[in-house]
Amino acid sequence: MPTANVYNMAGEKVGQIELSEAIFGTEPNPAVMHEAVKNHLANRRQGTQSTLTRAEVSGGGRKPWRQKGTGRARAGTTRAPHWTHGGVAFAPKPRDYSYSLNRKVKRLALKSALSVKANETAIYVIDDLKLDEIKTKAMKALLENLELGGKKAMIITPERNENVYKSSRNLPGVSVTFGTILTAYDVLNARALVIDQAALKQIEEVFA
Repeated sequence: MPTANVYNMAGEKVGQIELSEAIFGTEPNPAVMHEAVKNHLANRRQGTQSTLTRAEVSGGGRKPWRQKGTGRARAGTTRAPHWTHGGVAFAPKPRDYSYSLNRKVKRLALKSALSVKANETAIYVIDDLKLDEIKTKAMKALLENLELGGKKAMIITPERNENVYKSSRNLPGVSVTFGTILTAYDVLNARALVIDQAALKQIEEVFA
């Protein structure tokens, strides 16, 4: 059964905890993780790109020169794609890139990602992750004591914790999320997971 070390807010190891075999001990599926990450990134795309086609560029209503007798190629408008100031051929237009993914596939991708982190011993469980005040210095000290200073780390709490969130948002590469909305992309994008023990229990209950 996979295990993870438990630390206190001072970054000192205080014990070890067994992780759920069903979530942290599955065989990682690279194909499913790739599909989940691709889906996540596609759903984040705004799709607002837009350029003008030859029909939308202003001007070009007059034939630039007569059809025959000039020795030049025929031209009916100055707004054709191969002309300077012309329109764009196959112009990109606003579109929706999002698509849905089977819930079982998402669940398998998340379990695979968490199992990868467990195998890499990149899961740090905090017995009681809380701060009495908003203090970036305190959060930075915790990460440095865990030897995660300067690394991409994701802090997972059971619910919104204003002090933890605001103390972490100025630290480069550090993000904060909840155990109930965890995604495979979030897990794979981080070098290490710093999980509140209550959030760990939440993850095991929700995604088992």
